[in-house]
Amino acid sequence: MIKVAYLGPSGTFSEEAALKYFAGTDVDWHMLDSIPDVLEAVSNDEVDKCIVPIENSIAGNIHMTIDGLLLHNLFIEADVVFKVSLHLIGNHDSRIGDIRTVTSISPAINQCRQFIKERGLKIEYTDSTAKAAMAVKESGKLDTAAIGSQSVAERSGLKVLQSDIQDHSANHTRFVVAGTKHSDESEQKKTMMLITPNDEYPGVLSSILNVFSALAVNLSWIESRPTGTKLGAYRFLIETEAAASDPRMDKAIRIIQTFGHDVHILGSYATTIL
Repeated sequence: MIKVAYLGPSGTFSEEAALKYFAGTDVDWHMLDSIPDVLEAVSNDEVDKCIVPIENSIAGNIHMTIDGLLLHNLFIEADVVFKVSLHLIGNHDSRIGDIRTVTSISPAINQCRQFIKERGLKIEYTDSTAKAAMAVKESGKLDTAAIGSQSVAERSGLKVLQSDIQDHSANHTRFVVAGTKHSDESEQKKTMMLITPNDEYPGVLSSILNVFSALAVNLSWIESRPTGTKLGAYRFLIETEAAASDPRMDKAIRIIQTFGHDVHILGSYATTIL
């Protein structure tokens, strides 16, 4: 049996993704209150691994996940693409015309910006879609609604006031499964690495990217994060469409290190589409 942590309470998209990805596996589930709590639980060996959202096709990257992976030195062993439909959900006596305030977790809010702006709604943030629904239910307010899934509406005893309110219908969230050790899965097709330049100078990122281009290694994700040492100093998360065992990757890493940059592999993995 493995211990797996994910963002709770019951009814979150994280729970749906976790249950589908680990279906058929003997799992001791651990629901936690926030993404940082989930990542910290892995780091403290309270669980064996976790599944957390890292990117949404509308809202973009989820920085609290990225920063948590780096802070706790965790390794990615899989990424999971999950289709997301967001709904406006409220108490049974509410009508959509009554709603003045919406509440949810930040990524869900960001996926529905156009809907919120058009209606001039006030925003309140929570740690999860499920917590938002619980808050609406407990308040009994008719002018406040949550943004969440059909599942969370049903579990909370709320009704859907309007379906599919996300800015684009093709809405997907990418989750990563992370642990404290490198995965040795044979079906590796991607590699995530953290590259920290030895110095800041014009064209430093371009020089790094040119190495992959020259070796015909396609890049699927690039994210810059501050090093925390001084203003304007950045390190780069780069995902390649090549396994860590690919000879081109070994050559790319050696060339980048020759430039004096630090290269840290955060994992090599395959993508699962749920």
